[in-house]
Amino acid sequence: MNLFAEAFAWMFAPEQWTGNYALPKLLGQHLLLTAISVLIAAAIALPVGWLIGHTGKGREIAVAVSGAARAIPAFGLLILLVLLLGVLRIPEAAVITFVLLAIPSLLAGAYTGLEAIDRRVIDAAKSMGMTGWQVFWKVEVPLGLPLLVGGIRSALLQVIATVTIAAYVNLGGLGYPIIQGIPLRRFDQVLAGALLVAVVALIVDLLLAAAQHAAVPAGLRAGRPAGRRARADASTTASAPATA
Repeated sequence: MNLFAEAFAWMFAPEQWTGNYALPKLLGQHLLLTAISVLIAAAIALPVGWLIGHTGKGREIAVAVSGAARAIPAFGLLILLVLLLGVLRIPEAAVITFVLLAIPSLLAGAYTGLEAIDRRVIDAAKSMGMTGWQVFWKVEVPLGLPLLVGGIRSALLQVIATVTIAAYVNLGGLGYPIIQGIPLRRFDQVLAGALLVAVVALIVDLLLAAAQHAAVPAGLRAGRPAGRRARADASTTASAPATA
C-alpha cells in the first residue's frame, strides 16, 4: 500500500470526521483564520495602495516596506509575537503574523492597478467634468480591479499555505494533522494534511482566477482576440517571403 493510498485512507476514516479535531472543523478554523487575516490586511493595504496609485507619491517607501515584510519568516514572527504578547494572546499573535504576510501583495495589487491605467483615459474623464473623487471611483478603481484581484489572489494563497503553522501554537486548522503527525512519524497523516491544504489553495486559486478574468472590463475582453489576430496577421506578413 503506497503512501498516497494510506493518506487517503486516513483522510476518509470515520474517526477523522467526528470529535474536536474532525477535518470539517479544522477546515473551518483554517478558512476563518485566513479570512480574518486577509480582511484586516485589506482594510490596511487597499486605502494606502490606492492613495499611492492615485497620487503617484510614496511608491518607493511602499516597495521598500513590502520587500522588508516579505523577508520576515512567518514562523519565527509567530513565535516571537507569542512570546511578547503571552500565551493568552496567541490568536492575536497569529492574526498579526498573517496580516503582515498578506499586506505586501494587497498593497502592490492596489497601487499597480492604478498605475497601469493609461493617463489619457484619466485626462479624458477629467475633461468631461468629473471630479477627482468621481475619476477615482468610476474610472481608476474599475480599471485597476484586475490587478487588485490578482493581489488578493496572491495574498490569499500565501495565507492559506502559511496558516498551517497556526496548529503549532494550538490554534487548529489543517496544519494540525501535519504538526501532530511529524513527531509520531505518521507520514500518511502528514501527507493527508498537506493534500488538504493544497486542495483548498487550488480551489481558491481557481475561483479567484475566474474573478480576475471577470474583473476585466467587457470592452477590453472583447478587444483581446481581435488584437491577437491583428498581431498574428502582422507577424505573418512580416515573415512572408517577398515576391516579384
